[in-house]
Amino acid sequence: MARPPELSLSSTFTPKPFNFRSNSSLPTKFNRPPSFKILFSASQPPPPPSSSKPASAAKTLDPLSLLRAIPDWADRIQERGMRQKRALYNHEKWVNHRTSQRHLRHLLSSLQSRVILSLVPPVLAFTSVAIVVATYNTAVDLHWLPGFFPLLRASSLPYQLTAPALALLLVFRTEASYSRYEEGRKAWTKVIAGTNDLAGQVIAGVDSSADDQPIKSALLHYIMAFPVALKCHVLYGSDIGSDLQDLLEVDDLAVILNSTHRPRCVIDFISQSFKVLNLEESKRTKLESTISSFHEGISVCDQLMGIPIPLSYTRLTSRFLVLWHLTLPIILWDDCHWIVVPATFISAASLFCIEEVGVLIEEPFPMLPLDELCIVVQNNIKETIATEKDIQARVKGKRKMHSYKHSPNGCPKT
Repeated sequence: MARPPELSLSSTFTPKPFNFRSNSSLPTKFNRPPSFKILFSASQPPPPPSSSKPASAAKTLDPLSLLRAIPDWADRIQERGMRQKRALYNHEKWVNHRTSQRHLRHLLSSLQSRVILSLVPPVLAFTSVAIVVATYNTAVDLHWLPGFFPLLRASSLPYQLTAPALALLLVFRTEASYSRYEEGRKAWTKVIAGTNDLAGQVIAGVDSSADDQPIKSALLHYIMAFPVALKCHVLYGSDIGSDLQDLLEVDDLAVILNSTHRPRCVIDFISQSFKVLNLEESKRTKLESTISSFHEGISVCDQLMGIPIPLSYTRLTSRFLVLWHLTLPIILWDDCHWIVVPATFISAASLFCIEEVGVLIEEPFPMLPLDELCIVVQNNIKETIATEKDIQARVKGKRKMHSYKHSPNGCPKT
């Protein structure tokens, strides 16, 4: 009788030796110092790729992230539009602005409007609520639901009474925002006019002597740098270093970048330059009085940036609009039935668009062509500097020409 084979661990399991390198000899192994990377990878093997897939899948399927995807997308579009540079209008743009085809052009470019795209989340949400209400009422009318489910409908009288209040609320909100826009525009008009005035006084009133010429040149660059510094102060995401690197020296720019209020630092450079120049006291006083427009512009800009429209007013408008459109499908069901869906869509798109415009122009500076204004000021000052000597020579030549008066006997008399 044959004996059954004995079980042996060696027949089913063969321990694998620790393999350093197959093509190296034994003495080389022990002479070489151990590598931390090899020991770490051997002691803690990386997790398999399949283990990371459920986590990423769970992250993408998170309902909260899905709900926030559309609002985040709309906010990115809105912020990208806020950082776009505005352009000054010329004659060609005004002709295009008032053309009779503007309505068709505006309608076809609706999907490119950042105002409309930013309203996708609220309009989509209220339209979905209207679809849910219409579906529920249809199911109740067709007796697809038990009898104790009520039909969602109400009288339109409350809406008729509150509609004028909502209209006035939106009008006052937009009007208050536009007044802030107008105030910011006037402040920048004074800043640009003061910059041109101050540069013209420096060019005409300061002699181009050997001692004052370097200070005069630096002073004109400080004057050109002030609107740029103020623009970067009021616009989010501006790079003042790159905007001023062509106007100021490296040391002056470093001082301005390290200051807490950069426009005021530029004014300090201008004031100190006045003290160094060899000027009469009356001229120096007149130049220093021109800087008051700069301080006034800074004060207005800081107030507009730091003090918004009262937040209670903004919250009231938002809450009124939300409650209005949440209950609008219930109010319109008896008269419109499934027409409540497009009616809610049109109402939400229209009223929220008016409110959105008021919120956008509440911060006036991204709506103004500040970059173009700064470039125009710089070009005007540079052109004045370039034509200064030529204009002086022509004016002096006319004076010499008319200084010779002829006597009745034909002999010139000076």
